[in-house]
Parts: sequence; structure tokens; C-alpha cells
Amino acid sequence: MRTLVVGLGRAGAQLHLPVLGGARASAPHLFDDEPVVGCDPWRTPPERPGLLVRTSLEAAAAEVDPARTVVHVCTPPGSRSEVVAALAGLGFRRMVVEKPLAVDTDDLARVIGLRRRHGLSIAVVEPWLTSSLTTRLVALVRAGTLGDPRSITLVQDKPRFRRTLTTTSHQTAFDVELPHGVGLALRLAGNARVTHASGSDLVMGTTRVPRMGGARMGLRHTNGTRTEITSDLTSPARQRRVEMRFENGTAVGNYAISSDDPYSQLTVTVAGQREHEVLRDDSLTEWMIHAYRLFQGGRDQHAKSFSVACDVARLLSVAKNISAEPMIPAARAPEAVHVV
Repeated sequence: MRTLVVGLGRAGAQLHLPVLGGARASAPHLFDDEPVVGCDPWRTPPERPGLLVRTSLEAAAAEVDPARTVVHVCTPPGSRSEVVAALAGLGFRRMVVEKPLAVDTDDLARVIGLRRRHGLSIAVVEPWLTSSLTTRLVALVRAGTLGDPRSITLVQDKPRFRRTLTTTSHQTAFDVELPHGVGLALRLAGNARVTHASGSDLVMGTTRVPRMGGARMGLRHTNGTRTEITSDLTSPARQRRVEMRFENGTAVGNYAISSDDPYSQLTVTVAGQREHEVLRDDSLTEWMIHAYRLFQGGRDQHAKSFSVACDVARLLSVAKNISAEPMIPAARAPEAVHVV
């Protein structure tokens, strides 16, 4: 299949294009030999081998056959439904969409309508769900050797000053890291409702960016498990940590921070005995290969994962509505800790 990447900002140029290079090398039978086509009406990226750049969707569509092309939608989340509508109008039916799928329930309803009306197959980027660490955690839950899960704590911190101060691609911290965490919580503990949420502004000197300092939300799952997810975008250090407390033990996992060192770690503690494991975890490349493999099927094999992405978007929308007022001045302030 041919590939078209729409949006050549950080997600498109710095994540999808390099990952596509690795995926094409690992599974060449899934990809066309022709260059990847890129489209970004808002910026002119530097030239790079194997990339053909066009400045409009119409010009990009003229370079490929929509019937045998996968489009990567890497534009800001606020323009999601408009871009999907334009691509569907040009005949594209297979789409890889960056998370989150939608910024609110109205936008989500538009995307769902477009999918149904045009028969789209949409894969929402969620590498944590194909991570080898997630596979191990799911296996622990299913095995039942630690008893039932009681709580899940997810911490997704990273410094994000430069991007927040120079771009408006995201309007709230809930849309940056939390889509990964919410999707993971649903995979580990099933359906849930939001119990509480709050957000904070990013503050640097006299500059304040509303709602981009951090976010926190709580979930109560149908099975009784409680999940707490926090994300501090003013943190001096980066971490993606999950802690699961079971009846008879704990499991602490740390997801790979970047593609520079694609390894996750897991520590399981039972009756005072600790077992530590390091896992090879190039999850985004594996996710991409899996997504293209499913696109080759005769029907929409992404339907189930699309449904989960819709659930994630709905929960995040509820959390954003709860946290809308009042804003908390600083992401790392003690009073902010009990919310988000």
C-alpha cells in the first residue's frame, strides 16, 4: 500500500515518517516501493529522501491512488473532523489518525458520522496497547495469580515548555499524554466512568498558557478497580509509569521514554519477593506494522479498536468539562495534587 502523511509538524515529520521507515524495512510486503507523499499547507518542511511533498490535499491525492493508500492524519486534534471529511471526499478510505480521535463529543460525533457514511477504516494511534509491557500486565490480570486488581496509578510526565509556548496544536493537557493512559486503563480494567478531574496552567515567568500545565483524572471501573492518571507538562524529568495494586501483590512498569532506547521495565512484587524484567519494546513500529496488516483485510478490522478510541475520547471530554473551572495556577502546586 502507498502512504500519504497529512501534517508535517512534530507528529508527522518526527514520529510517523521515521517509524514508517523502520516499518517498511521490517515488513516490506505491506508497503508500496514508491516514495511516501507528504502534505502540509501550513509549512514547508526540509527535503528528505523518500518523501514527495505537496502543498494541498488535492495535489497530494493526484500523486496516489486513494483506493490503495493509507493516509496518516497528523494535524492538530482541533481540525480532526474537517481533515477526515476532506480526505473522504477525495476518495480515501483507510486512515491512521493521531490521538486523541476527537477533542469533544461534538467533534467525535462528526468523525463517527463520516466513518459510517463513507465506509472508512480508521486506526487511532495507540502504541501502548501493542507494547510488550502492556501484554505482560494484561497477562498478569488474566492469570489471576496476584488476585483481583484494586487500583491503577499512571504517571505521564514530561517537560513541554517549548512546544506549548510556540504552537497552539493542543488546547489542553488532557489531549497530550492522557489518551495513552486512559486507553491503557480501559485495556487493563475494562469500562469506566470519570470520578474527578482537574487541570492547571503552564506558567513561566510572566507568561501563562491556560490549561497546558498538567492534568489529572480519576476513573472507577465497572469491576471496582480505581484508576488515577496524572500528567505534569512542567516536570523537569520524563516518565511513563504504571503501578497496579492487586489483592496479593503489585506490578510496577515503566514504558520506554523514546525510540532512542526502546526498552520497558516491569517489577512484580509478591510476598516480599521482587522479580524484575527488561522488555524490548519498539511499540510504535510494531503498532504501525499491525495497523497496515489489518488494512489489507477485506473488511474493517480496525472497528474494535476504533470503538475503544471513541470511549477514550468520551471519557476525556467528560474530564475536560469537569476541570474547566476553576483553573489551578501551577501544575506542581500542592493544592493541584488532589484533582485532575
